[in-house]
Amino acid sequence: MCLAIPSKITQISNHMATIDVDGVQREASLLLLEDAGVGDYVIVHAGFAIQKIDEAAAMETLKFLKEAAAFVEGGGKGMTNDE
Repeated sequence: MCLAIPSKITQISNHMATIDVDGVQREASLLLLEDAGVGDYVIVHAGFAIQKIDEAAAMETLKFLKEAAAFVEGGGKGMTNDE
C-alpha cells in the first residue's frame, strides 16, 4: 500500500524539486509534470511528482492525516463501531 501525502514545492533546479511536508524536506523529480512551479502542491510517488493538487485539497488532506495519526497514537480511543 502506498500513502500519497501532499508536498509543497519550495525550490526547483534541473527538473528536480525540493518538497516540504511539515518541515521535512526531500527531493522529487518533476519530469512527469509539465507545469509544476515553486509554491505548488504535488503528490509524489516513488520519487516522482505525479500530480498537482490545489492548496485547499492539500491542506484538507494534511489535516486529515494529522488527525488520523493522533487517533492511532491515542490508541484509537473515542471512536465506536457506530461512527
